Amino acid sequence: MTVSQYVLPDGKSSTLALVQPTDAERIGQFKKNALTWKGALSLDAYLRREEFLSQQAFTKDGGITYWVLVDSAAKHRAVLSGCETLRKKALVARDGKVEEVVSHGIGSVFCPPEYRNRGYAARMMEELGRKLETWQTDQQRCMFTVLYSDIGKEFYTARGWHPFPSSHISVPATSKPEVHVGALPQSRPLHAADLAELCAIDERLIRERMTKSSSDGRWTAALIPDVDVIQWHHAREEFVAKELYGRTPVVKGAIVGNKPGHRVWCYWTRMWYNDNPQENKDNTLHILRLVSEDESLTEGHPPDVNHQTNGRSSIAPAIASLLAAAQQEASQWTMGDVEIWNPTSVTIQAAQHLDPAAEVTHRDKESIASLRWYGENPDRPVEHVNWIGNEKYGWC
Repeated sequence: MTVSQYVLPDGKSSTLALVQPTDAERIGQFKKNALTWKGALSLDAYLRREEFLSQQAFTKDGGITYWVLVDSAAKHRAVLSGCETLRKKALVARDGKVEEVVSHGIGSVFCPPEYRNRGYAARMMEELGRKLETWQTDQQRCMFTVLYSDIGKEFYTARGWHPFPSSHISVPATSKPEVHVGALPQSRPLHAADLAELCAIDERLIRERMTKSSSDGRWTAALIPDVDVIQWHHAREEFVAKELYGRTPVVKGAIVGNKPGHRVWCYWTRMWYNDNPQENKDNTLHILRLVSEDESLTEGHPPDVNHQTNGRSSIAPAIASLLAAAQQEASQWTMGDVEIWNPTSVTIQAAQHLDPAAEVTHRDKESIASLRWYGENPDRPVEHVNWIGNEKYGWC
């Protein structure tokens, strides 16, 4: 059979296989998905960024795996659909016992336009879901995997990744916050050298709190926000900033307080979505992770359906100070706003202190945090798993 006579199989064909691509296939897939994800970068810069990101501490030495769906019966195989997975350190806990496990984040799911509507992406995700349960597990278990859907909730739910809370609140970028910063606790900037120590403290706090919060029979799950993960996000922003503006950001977050045990801090990253690097529309400074050392100050509850807060909190001014610092940093980097995912009531108080009109947005189309559970009750993880730390740092 000649190439011209070859007939593409449908998505249920027994000849379809999930494999790792050749270098040429991987680059070819990048070239096809570039229009969707390169933003203001040129094609050449986009290809260089992806190569650069694959060599970070988080991704090198098998930290990132590329996958493609191909027809194993074809003489000249084509990439029918593709994606990538990033190995993530994670924790699960139940009945007071915390276990470190392997997880994977799935990103860059893409089916070339010429191969769509044949069921290839669906087949790829079905194969991948089974594969990841034992992929790179060594002596550990893989209890869950995550992805962030930009095509709504139905497609991935049908393949085993169930939607979890996906909300955010934002405040506008500004060089002059409307409130008097002097009325808030003073923050100071965080730099790259500060991250390792703070990430280690955060992980210890997560482990301690999971021990206490997992005594009701439900599982608690968390991706670990270690320094390699945070630096991967920063490597991404630094590469893009250098390409667009010829300089790189040095402020990586902010912290309030000096006394260990009573500090509040956050890390952030800048993402340029606008095709024009001189316009700030849609560009967003994302809060990657918000941390409080004092557990008594983090008892805020998620907002109810009317976005009402549950009283005043003594930590809200500290969080407002962090957000104010983020607003000013965002304004220096052509950002339109500052966004924080899945805010608690206390975080909403803080945001509304800076912008009384700020409201919680519940996403139903883009960046839908979705989790596939490999433990008991895999079809109902939202009922049986408490996913904590469901923040931007987990995105990939």
